Amino acid sequence: MNNSYESVMARKNEIMRRSVGIDFNTYEKDYLSFDYEGLLSEGGFTLETIKAIQKDNGVGNTPLKECKNITNLVRKVAKPGFGARIFIKDEALNDSGSFKARRASISCYQAKKMGFKGVIAATSGNYGAAVASQAAKYGLKCIIVQECYDSNGVGQPEIIEKARACEAYGAEVVQLSVGPELFYKFLLLLEETGYFNASLYTPYGIMGIESLGQELIEDCLKLTGKNPDVVVCTNAGGGNLTGTARGIKKTTEAKVEIVGASVNLYGLHMADDNDFNKKSFTTGHTGFGLPFIMNPDRSDVPRSAARPLRYIDRYVTVTQGEVFFMTEALSVLEGIERGPAGNTSLAAAFSIAKDMKEDQIIIVQETEYTSAGKHHQAQLAFARDNGICIYFGDPKDEIPGKSIVLPKSVDLIKAVDLDLDMIRRKFLQSQFYKSKKLSKYDIEFLSLETNTSIDYVINESKKYNIEVED
Repeated sequence: MNNSYESVMARKNEIMRRSVGIDFNTYEKDYLSFDYEGLLSEGGFTLETIKAIQKDNGVGNTPLKECKNITNLVRKVAKPGFGARIFIKDEALNDSGSFKARRASISCYQAKKMGFKGVIAATSGNYGAAVASQAAKYGLKCIIVQECYDSNGVGQPEIIEKARACEAYGAEVVQLSVGPELFYKFLLLLEETGYFNASLYTPYGIMGIESLGQELIEDCLKLTGKNPDVVVCTNAGGGNLTGTARGIKKTTEAKVEIVGASVNLYGLHMADDNDFNKKSFTTGHTGFGLPFIMNPDRSDVPRSAARPLRYIDRYVTVTQGEVFFMTEALSVLEGIERGPAGNTSLAAAFSIAKDMKEDQIIIVQETEYTSAGKHHQAQLAFARDNGICIYFGDPKDEIPGKSIVLPKSVDLIKAVDLDLDMIRRKFLQSQFYKSKKLSKYDIEFLSLETNTSIDYVINESKKYNIEVED
């Protein structure tokens, strides 16, 4: 078989189909649309079944903790009567140390059920450790393909730590330099081994997080007697937000605002050799969040089950300096030391809580474990070694790749809203380039994709001279 880059890429859809056991073509409809809910029903899992699987494998039922001291700090800089109660869902207490254990648990269960001998995941993050941990429980072989180094063989301490964690759980880690070879090597390994593709973006990866959304509601009701007003999800590829929102919607009819939060890395290119080590976050940033929200099917499966634009009510960014500051605050004010990526949502929640009333509730939807390489001090030291200027000042002056500005006072922590309507229009624009003709089913699908109305989609389509079939 020809294993050149071009040949492997040409057969990627067939490789994907075999490696996840899903015939994505059966869900395709008309010109642009596909049966999303049908895809999400793949495997026949109910939410109760998912919870039972996770309970048997060290996943789920993590505590919801009120951050009373951080809430009090918010109220010192908020208007009288304002400053919502802040809670965190402490997902670092899952086996493997992050919410991604929920995704991995269902993927590995399905792989074992279908008779696969092993699993493969392409990730530089916590998901690799989660897959390795769950694979160990099921007696599955595990390979993690990791984008790890720049061309000089230098890797971020956080990425190196995650490789250590994967190997500790028994996985083989294939470490690559930044660039297009990651996906190529991933596909080649899937084809050569015949292992299961434990992708973040399959239905299994999304369904596994729905239990987290359900727990958020149930825990909040037990602790406070009411539903949360706002849930903040760190957003990268979109699966975190998608699964959480779906779980919330399945548990309550009450309106809960879903906020996505990403670290602002504007101006840095994620696949650029020079920029690779200029950023201090390997996930939860705009380099993933924006491309994936506007083009979810850019993932490693033909149709991604992570579609955050369907569920997001508000999208905000925070700076690297703000996240590092809140990481430290969580440690010294609440006695909870957690990794920076999960604290992206905490930085956003701190800002948002200032404009909410004291009797309202905002939940930070997840935390992640920390350790030597993932610790914020290690990340800051690495940034300084790479020529990044670090100082206390106003975070709005931060320039990604050049500076990290820690807030000199907490009132300077201010999440910045992104224009969701602009994002929706860009998403639709990208779809209209794929087809100049749409069916009524396509229009309905696109209205669901953008969480808008049929009229909204039709009006946008007219701008591009799209033919809508009767």
